[in-house]
Amino acid sequence: MRYWLFKSEPSTWSWDQQVAKGDVGEEWDGVRNYQARNFMREMAVGDRGFFYHSQKEKSVVGIVEVCAEAHPDSTTDDERWECVDIKAVAPVKTPVSLDMIKTDPRLADMVLVRNSRLSVQPVTEAEWQIILEMSGSQT
Repeated sequence: MRYWLFKSEPSTWSWDQQVAKGDVGEEWDGVRNYQARNFMREMAVGDRGFFYHSQKEKSVVGIVEVCAEAHPDSTTDDERWECVDIKAVAPVKTPVSLDMIKTDPRLADMVLVRNSRLSVQPVTEAEWQIILEMSGSQT
């Protein structure tokens, strides 16, 4: 299993909207960055990810799971763009803010710290465990 982080502006797609999709999940569509698209191409069903609210909140708020591997993005006819589908697994007990992540020296090399603009990014297993610990979550 690999781990990821999916960033979304809550005004565009929020954790509550993701949860409302249930086990069917939702396409992680609209990504127009080659590096983020390539990360989605690496994902497998069952991989886990953090759901991150960007803009004002800037926090990890939930845990998601990849439920469909990369396929054409339904929001465009351009064949270059693909996406995965994700489903909500559980909210984190306590949101983990970007400031909390940045001040933890164990997370200094995390992609979120070094390239905060990338909307889909990998998370190492060690980073995953640290953020789960910070959030008080087990999943």
